[in-house]
Amino acid sequence: MKQSLAKNIENQNKTKAVIYCRVSSTKQTLKGDGLNSQKARCEEYANYKGYEVVQYFKDDMTGALFQRPGMQSMLSFLNKNSKETHVVIIDDISRLARDIETHLQLRSAISGAGGKLESPTLEFGEDPDSIFVENLLASVSQHQRQKNAEQTRNRMRARLLNGYWVFHAPVGYKYEKSNGGGKVLVRDEPAASILEEAFKLFASGVLQTKAEFKRYLDNQPGFPIHNATGKVLRQRIHEILTRV
Repeated sequence: MKQSLAKNIENQNKTKAVIYCRVSSTKQTLKGDGLNSQKARCEEYANYKGYEVVQYFKDDMTGALFQRPGMQSMLSFLNKNSKETHVVIIDDISRLARDIETHLQLRSAISGAGGKLESPTLEFGEDPDSIFVENLLASVSQHQRQKNAEQTRNRMRARLLNGYWVFHAPVGYKYEKSNGGGKVLVRDEPAASILEEAFKLFASGVLQTKAEFKRYLDNQPGFPIHNATGKVLRQRIHEILTRV
């Protein structure tokens, strides 16, 4: 009884903490990349500091403050429990944001909600030197993101110049590995033949409207639908007919 009471008192005296983890895309989440390792490092840090982790928040997207449901949930939690300061643990400064403007917005929002930012890789502070280092690292993170985007664009352009399609495969096509490296577009049957016939009928005037084009595809059992209605969506018809 005494041991249980002592443990309860000890837990009540522990500093409360929340963990925030982020990856840039849902694909990373599905592959199991990033979130679990970030969480493990943050939990290790919390144990080392003697914090009690009471909540875990995550996002699988990049973007500004109001575009992240996990961040919004965390700020809501902090505001509801603002009578008690909570440490907000992030694995790395880049997990908060990868541009200086968003970083400053989120930093201010967390502080305004009663959170105290900490990380196993950086000691946050409010003195001029600490703020300078923090802003410098946020700027470096932004530069890395911009360089990665630039390199991706350059690689995509080079692939296009070499005759490769670098975007999502259009309806009726799919990607296959090329002997020369990379992937090439090939016909995806039976969708390719169905679309080819539909285009011919549309061009010749047999199918005169988008609605008629849609009905034709709806009546082709081999055409991929990808939705619960069993019908081709109007938006998809528009995309097929306006793709250049």
